[in-house]
Amino acid sequence: MAKQSAGILLYRKTGGGLQVFLLHPGGPFFKNKDAGAWSIPKGEFLDDEDALVAAKREFLEETGQAIEGKFIQLQPVTLKSGKIVHAWAVEGDIDHETIVSNLFEMEWPPKSGKKQSFPEIDRAGWFGVDEARVKINGAQAKLLDNLIETI
Repeated sequence: MAKQSAGILLYRKTGGGLQVFLLHPGGPFFKNKDAGAWSIPKGEFLDDEDALVAAKREFLEETGQAIEGKFIQLQPVTLKSGKIVHAWAVEGDIDHETIVSNLFEMEWPPKSGKKQSFPEIDRAGWFGVDEARVKINGAQAKLLDNLIETI
């Protein structure tokens, strides 16, 4: 069975139009990557776990902030890896400057035998839909289209 992730596409309506909240992955691999590297807050979940519960948990782990509201289920998307992302849109507003992510540990530099900790997410931001299309992982761009059709 394909791996599954659950996530939240947080959006807000501003004077300048619709904005979406995206996260940039932390760690050395993504340090200098921008276009196509950003993502909605999401994470893997098990088959026996409720996907929306998992999505809310992952949002909290990756931002340090809980999210509530009226969740709208979006069409799942499949990443190049084959992983299926189940996502919900919810209207809300959080301060992207105050996110606090959990950490992960990896060997760095490679083959050094040294372990280092990195934040799972190193930064977050609010983006207009056109800019978000450039920044977001290609497969997740369909979530933006689905959001616009839905709201």
